[in-house]
Amino acid sequence: MRPGTVYPQLKQLKAEGRHAFAVLIDPDSISPEGVKRLAEKCNDAAVDFIFVGGSIMVTAHVDQCISQFKQESDIPVVLFPGSPSQVSPCADALLYLSLISGRNPDLLIGQHVVSAPSIKASGLEVISTGYMVIDGGVPTTVSYMSHSAPIPANKPDVALCTAWAGELQGKHVIYMDAGSGAQYPISSEMIRRVSGNIDIPLIVGGGIRTPEKVYENCQAGAQVVVVGNAIEKDLSLIREMSLAAKEAPITL
Repeated sequence: MRPGTVYPQLKQLKAEGRHAFAVLIDPDSISPEGVKRLAEKCNDAAVDFIFVGGSIMVTAHVDQCISQFKQESDIPVVLFPGSPSQVSPCADALLYLSLISGRNPDLLIGQHVVSAPSIKASGLEVISTGYMVIDGGVPTTVSYMSHSAPIPANKPDVALCTAWAGELQGKHVIYMDAGSGAQYPISSEMIRRVSGNIDIPLIVGGGIRTPEKVYENCQAGAQVVVVGNAIEKDLSLIREMSLAAKEAPITL
């Protein structure tokens, strides 16, 4: 795909009130054969984006995973890195995450200073992202690794003020995440509160297990809904979830 086209797509989704579906791939959890099969399913379901990353990455085959996927599909591949070591020039774009919901300076700016030279040299489309962790009912890897408490699930105003802070700092997008393995996904009330009051795209993920929840999140105003764990367990969900996002009503 042409460089520098992912963020314009996200902005267009926000401007037009439309919605998209992204599949999250954790390279630790998929084999080369699994990548090929996943690509076939994603192509068939007209998935909009592939996100690649994880809070911990034990294996070192991010480049191989992305390259294999891109051999089978033209769907944009976007890095969703848990650390600077997860940056790959094989992808199309990078969500440059700043954990604005936490108070850990290393994840606000520290790791960014370390990774900046390699990212500048990578040629990746860099999308500055205000990353917000929302309480999903159980401790998650991202909360543990970040040494930061999540935003309480019943505090939509705190989430909105945090998103506003990210927007005012010049972030390109906001990403609200209940975390991998969350017991409860982010509420429609919180999504609606945030999305309806910011001018930048909103990405939502964590704890989403059904097409109905994808539809509900889109209806509440999410521009992109991201699903990983549920799809790892059942690839047949991809088609239904992608369709649910596309059938959700326009939210302007």
